[in-house]
Amino acid sequence: MSTSSPGVTKRSLQSLLLKRFGMAVASYALVLVLMWIAMWAGVYSGTVAFGLLCTALVAASQLIFYGLFRSGRNLRFVDPSLTEAQVLVGIALHTLLLAHIDGARGSLLMFYLIILMFGVFQLRPRVFVRCAAVAFFAFAGLNLWEGYHLRLSAPGQALLQCCALFIGLVWLSLFASYVQALRQRMRQRRYALQAHQDTLRGMMRQLEDLVATDELTGLFNRRHFLRLALRELDGLDFGRQHGLALIDLDHFKRINDAHGHAAGDRVLQTFAAVARACLRDGDVLARYGGEEFVLLLPNTDADQFTSCCERLREAFANAEPVGVQVDNLSLSAGMTLLNEGDDLDEALQRADQALYRAKRGGRNRCDAAWEGAGA
Repeated sequence: MSTSSPGVTKRSLQSLLLKRFGMAVASYALVLVLMWIAMWAGVYSGTVAFGLLCTALVAASQLIFYGLFRSGRNLRFVDPSLTEAQVLVGIALHTLLLAHIDGARGSLLMFYLIILMFGVFQLRPRVFVRCAAVAFFAFAGLNLWEGYHLRLSAPGQALLQCCALFIGLVWLSLFASYVQALRQRMRQRRYALQAHQDTLRGMMRQLEDLVATDELTGLFNRRHFLRLALRELDGLDFGRQHGLALIDLDHFKRINDAHGHAAGDRVLQTFAAVARACLRDGDVLARYGGEEFVLLLPNTDADQFTSCCERLREAFANAEPVGVQVDNLSLSAGMTLLNEGDDLDEALQRADQALYRAKRGGRNRCDAAWEGAGA
């Protein structure tokens, strides 16, 4: 995950929660409209002052939640969505509304289910059942309170409403449990898929390394070097130069004949280790074929490139392959410089000609194509 991703995730979460909160506010507004319609139709037993009080309570509760979301303080809670708190507040306010509606009470029972629908995808099954139980006992308690005070006009209708609400809440609780189980399975499958994708990415990286790397030395192979060199050459700016060298280990066939191919392999590995120690991180070294290697030094000049190749030559001459007694290790190098617009094949040919002069001149030396051109 990138450095900015936690902030982006929080902003996305808050944006989503504010949208859900907007839906809840719209639902409250609809219920308030119904309350005032009920008052106008004469089925609301409360006074206008009490209606205004209910409206004020709704507005105050929603302003509190809105302040929590806008300030980000909701993120301090275990459930940043505050779903359970919003559901319980909604149940309490809806029960307060139903307490002042008699004959039309059954028409507004569905809003208990609507309030709980906001928790279907968010609340754990146990918490959802707890909220559903609060809704049922709030409504049932309201009817029992009125029955106890002999204010229940239709006990049979009230019983039917309680049973209908109970069945609806049980069904919704089972549905919420099913949804949560389904989300859990989807989450597990997503994690499993992510693990498989990570494994595949790792395998792809390993495959890319195998395709690009020489197995014996661990250096880049010829194909990958040519791809990297072409990319570096295409990005070369005017006035800048890259160094290109072909390096050949001297008398390598003699080493194989005298000490065996295992010793020759160890010499190749020794050169690779010496080269890694001498070169910079951005320098590119590859096994070009057999005992021949190719070196690319970005952003260099003739003196720096010559010093680098000489340092590499001297380090290899002083190296001692582990487990093999080989004397007089040496290498020859042919150097050239790459400029903007150069052709890579032509540059490799220049380096090869310089390497040929180095070998013809006695080996264990570095010759430069620019010196040959000057001569």
